[in-house]
Amino acid sequence: MTINNLSRVPVILAILFFAFGPSYAADGSPSRPNIVVVLADDLGYGDLACYGHPKVRTPNIDRFAAEGLKLTSCYAAAANCSPARTGLMTGRTPTRVGVYNWIPMFSPMHVRRSEITVATLLRNSGYDTCHSGKWHLNGDFNLSSQPQPWDHGFSHWFSTQNNALPNHRDPNNFVRNGQPAGQLEGYSADLVTDEAAVWLEEKRDRSKPFFLYACYHEPHEPIASAKKYADLYPSDDPSFSAHHGNITQLDAGFGRLLATLDRLDLRKDTFIFFTSDNGPAITSIHPHGSAGPLREKKGSLYEGGIRVPGIIQWPGHVKPGTVSDEPLSGVDVLPTLCEIASTKPPTDRVLDGASFLPVLAGGKVERDHPLYWQFNRASSDVKVVMRDGDWKILARLNSEPPKPSGGIVENEMHLLKTSELTDFRLYNLRQDLAETTDLTEKNPEEFARLKAELQRLYLEVRTEAPIWPAWEWPRYESQRIVWPDYWLKKRNK
Repeated sequence: MTINNLSRVPVILAILFFAFGPSYAADGSPSRPNIVVVLADDLGYGDLACYGHPKVRTPNIDRFAAEGLKLTSCYAAAANCSPARTGLMTGRTPTRVGVYNWIPMFSPMHVRRSEITVATLLRNSGYDTCHSGKWHLNGDFNLSSQPQPWDHGFSHWFSTQNNALPNHRDPNNFVRNGQPAGQLEGYSADLVTDEAAVWLEEKRDRSKPFFLYACYHEPHEPIASAKKYADLYPSDDPSFSAHHGNITQLDAGFGRLLATLDRLDLRKDTFIFFTSDNGPAITSIHPHGSAGPLREKKGSLYEGGIRVPGIIQWPGHVKPGTVSDEPLSGVDVLPTLCEIASTKPPTDRVLDGASFLPVLAGGKVERDHPLYWQFNRASSDVKVVMRDGDWKILARLNSEPPKPSGGIVENEMHLLKTSELTDFRLYNLRQDLAETTDLTEKNPEEFARLKAELQRLYLEVRTEAPIWPAWEWPRYESQRIVWPDYWLKKRNK
């Protein structure tokens, strides 16, 4: 070996140490941090006190924001649940992956085995991993026909396919490591927190750093809130009390999770990211969610559907009480956590995200291409959008997609592969957060540049998007079949 080659040995050894070496240093401190990602469900940009809500009480999340970094341009990877979770797990815009809508039970749509999740990357690099709460990345939940949480990187899982059923109180549809947990007592936020706490205290491998992915069901319908939380919001409208109480119930669960980390003296070595999967639902049953100053709600590609709360703590790396307006998204989670864990992200596929670690020090995200969203079934007139700096360009499709609903239907795949972009609009979000003024004519050069890039991305994603077989949501509801029983019979065949 030459002198020049010998000089490279320390560098090579350092690379080998971080890739394959022990997870803990000689003094017992983690050589790589623990990681906790906490995901709320249908929590809007304006639903927290620390984001301006005048009535909802969220003392634990507010304190977490005051002691960490609050993000004011944090985005979900999609405008509803399954696609948003897909983007977070894979670092890829969900249309590339083939998750085009929220996934009903028994749908063929799922995150395929060929996809590589951040949990798989972390587990393969020496992390112990746990999922607690809502999964929603497959239709054949807990069936061998599709990948389950452990196939996508989770060594321990306590999960529901979609919502806690029949509601947040006393659910009966949780599965723990492949075994139905049966009838449970308590509220979902408490059950999800309890499982995470027991895993942290008793079941994790303490010789390894850990990745905990805690996915709360609150405040998604069907809502059930403990009386002590609903009573904080007296009203003649019980749905008002239930909805606001549900967010406070979520806050209490999150607070207990943080307290567990404190009790185990883990907080100082842990990166924690709190966010939501999409904007507020604002339905006829529970019309009380808030997108704050943003336009529209869940299901829309206007800001109210995709911009969400985002708060980060990482002692020694995040200055308490700071705020950043740098745009980042759920698709950025995979490359960010890989960098934190000294783990290489996949190089054999397109990643739509980029590491947001520079944001922790007041910097900007360096991207290969702008942030991109596509939702052919969006409730908004626009179905494809892109953000680049302060600019957001939006487009319709030249076909009439299926109306908003769950799953996929006949002819949907044909439309996915043949629809073209049309009716473009351009907004400057720094000047026009509510997206009211189209600037295409006033900024022709900027518009032309962004339109060309949006067209390029759209065609690239459309080409990669997989095709699912035609499928119709099983009519077990109309047949008055209780789905957990139906599922157990199918599973046992």
